[in-house]
Amino acid sequence: MSNNFKAEAEKTIIVERLVKNFELIEKKDGILNSFLSIVAPKKKSITALKDISFTIDQGELIGFIGPNGAGKTTTLKILSGLLYPTSGFTQVLGFTPWDRKPEFLKEISLVMGQKNQLWWDLPAIETLKLNQAIYELSDSVFRRNLNELTDLLEVGKLLNTQVRQLSLGQRMRLELIASLLHSPKVLFLDEPTLGLDVVAQQKVRDFIFDYNRRNKATIILTSHNMDDLIDLAKRVIVIDKGEILFDGNLQKLVEEFAKEKVIKLYFSKNTDIKKLEEIGKIKRINLPQVILAVPREVAAIAASEILQNFPVADLTVEEEPIEDVIRRVFKGEITRKEKRLLKPKASDE
Repeated sequence: MSNNFKAEAEKTIIVERLVKNFELIEKKDGILNSFLSIVAPKKKSITALKDISFTIDQGELIGFIGPNGAGKTTTLKILSGLLYPTSGFTQVLGFTPWDRKPEFLKEISLVMGQKNQLWWDLPAIETLKLNQAIYELSDSVFRRNLNELTDLLEVGKLLNTQVRQLSLGQRMRLELIASLLHSPKVLFLDEPTLGLDVVAQQKVRDFIFDYNRRNKATIILTSHNMDDLIDLAKRVIVIDKGEILFDGNLQKLVEEFAKEKVIKLYFSKNTDIKKLEEIGKIKRINLPQVILAVPREVAAIAASEILQNFPVADLTVEEEPIEDVIRRVFKGEITRKEKRLLKPKASDE
């Protein structure tokens, strides 16, 4: 066995040149056009994934990020076996996902923020007992896992409450328990904190971090919530329009593509703040503090000019907040030149 083959065999997830096309029927307004779309449909092909490749080791927690429609959910559905790819090679835990073998399904879980598996009119415990039967868990394993998960997520008292009477945060935590009752080795999380309040978001984040650490589970997390990524993911994969733009350390992404630096200053007395607009972009005024954004290449010159021309009591120069950089990626504001720089080099693969 070659070293390369052995290294690949040890990867939990392998994706090579994955392509996914969808065929859609074109529809136009009007009754006649609706009729024609049935009897003589015109189809068009949309490419959701364009030749993407990446690997993930056991125990890694990856942030999978990009704007809406980038291909994130499509990728997770292929990796969990819900969709067939058009072409390419995909392996998860040594299985081909879309074969949907029972041995594979018992080792993975897909959690989607807006999809429910709990029975709406029954207490959550009834769905959990059904999952015990589906995953063929013994009573002792079921009780052990249930107690551990309910303690971590602080929902033990809610198990016998009708699901429709729970808050969104409570329901989402119980959805996580239903998905993790069988202790999956691979967890696909698609927007797990979507719609939750700040307290519930933090509880879910703390749980995901702890579950990853305790079980050495491999986790792929998609999220538009900056706190999810900052708190949980060291490595991120950035995808846009079906193409991977970046695969690497989150901090490296920020360092390479942060366009601005932030100057925070405190005035010692009243001054004409409008003159600061000649130096940079005023982001916030809360006198005596003013926060200014300047291009990173002129940050030192800007700070020196402020100190010479304004009554400053204190001044600091800081990096652009990480969430601002990622937000630009989400909104598709990365330039073509930056996209070329983001793409992994051949030597890195």
